[in-house]
Amino acid sequence: MARGLAGMPDHRALELLLFYAIPQGDVNPLAHELVEQFGSLAGVFNATREQLLAVKGVGENTATLIHLMPALAGRYLEERSSFEGQLTDSWHFKELLSPLFFGARNEMVYVVCMDSKQRLISCRKLGEGVPDRVDVTGRQVVEAALSCGATRVALAHNHVSGIALCSAQDVQTTRYLAQLLNQVGVCLVDHFVIAEDEMVSMRDSGYLSV
Repeated sequence: MARGLAGMPDHRALELLLFYAIPQGDVNPLAHELVEQFGSLAGVFNATREQLLAVKGVGENTATLIHLMPALAGRYLEERSSFEGQLTDSWHFKELLSPLFFGARNEMVYVVCMDSKQRLISCRKLGEGVPDRVDVTGRQVVEAALSCGATRVALAHNHVSGIALCSAQDVQTTRYLAQLLNQVGVCLVDHFVIAEDEMVSMRDSGYLSV
């Protein structure tokens, strides 16, 4: 309580959490086993419930508690970084979007809807797929913008691979959506690719002109 987790190895930090799922008995060996099996504390938290339950000593309560940690942390970050005002710089968008993708195991697409002064109206998830693919139609994007009266929007999707690079398909799809939105009077101001704690802006990278 006095020092926090500073300097504490992964298995010791995990042992503290496991105590609340298994209050009786020594959970140190299980903490070691989990970190060894999944490579790190982050690897443990990113494991599926099925993978966790396959480890000897992990029951339903333990698997559920571990599995919920990324979602709870993401909710905490989202509420701390609740954004009001204009979204004018990439770091504004990163503050808004990063918590939404925190701990994601699959690719997801979000649309940020704004008014003419680029003030936030809403931020909604358009779809979720598998670890390396998510399908979203142009109609979904247009309807999301028009339904809330947005005149400017930004898109964001994640790469579960951990590499925040714009693929050729990402660029092609973004340019198509920009043209589609322009036809209904909505400006696509940017499309962000997020991977772990990194974020790449297609506008700043020269792939999208506004």
